[in-house]
Amino acid sequence: MRVLIAEDDDRLARAVAAGLRRRGMTVDVAPDGAGALDKLAVDAYDVVVLDRDLPGVHGDEICRRLAAGRSASRILMLTAARSVRDRVEGLGLGADDYLPKPFDFTELVARIQALARRPGAPPPAGLGFGDLALDPERRVVTRAGRTLALTPKEFAVLECLLRADGRPVSAEELLQRVWDEVADPFTTTVKTTIGRLRAKLGDPPVIETVRDSGYRIGGA
Repeated sequence: MRVLIAEDDDRLARAVAAGLRRRGMTVDVAPDGAGALDKLAVDAYDVVVLDRDLPGVHGDEICRRLAAGRSASRILMLTAARSVRDRVEGLGLGADDYLPKPFDFTELVARIQALARRPGAPPPAGLGFGDLALDPERRVVTRAGRTLALTPKEFAVLECLLRADGRPVSAEELLQRVWDEVADPFTTTVKTTIGRLRAKLGDPPVIETVRDSGYRIGGA
């Protein structure tokens, strides 16, 4: 799951981003409205955690633009205002959910996960190839009935490859979808993660290297 946090409170944004990353999500952060729009123009996000009172371009305007453009991103609006009127206004602008500050982090995670499961978002149906099975909802991977202990990045890489349904996925695409904007485009982290994942998946191999194209599920 890829999430954009549009929040001008740097301490809050960094804490939320770190917590979501620990739960296996790919997270980008924008400190103002203009930055949020720039990132939304480049990347597709499953959920946007949007502070309503962003500096520069207001959160209301971002919400209107996403709704007018029929964006597939789900919007969870945050605000310090707690009145029913404020919640109604936020939802009327096109937000999918609304959470007043201060909030409990576990509730924020639950709401993000619920939004990602709504119609229009990638379905949490099980994925698999041969005796390999991945459950996105429970975040469990098994092979030949044996549960595998994968790191969040290994899990996300495998999920991305399985969702590609045999299409080669480049290292650049994996870096963009599984890591985040701070990842070094020249890093070998994708190759290293693929190597660890292959070792954990065991034999016969299911991840194939496609020359000049990347990686795909299909065996070697």
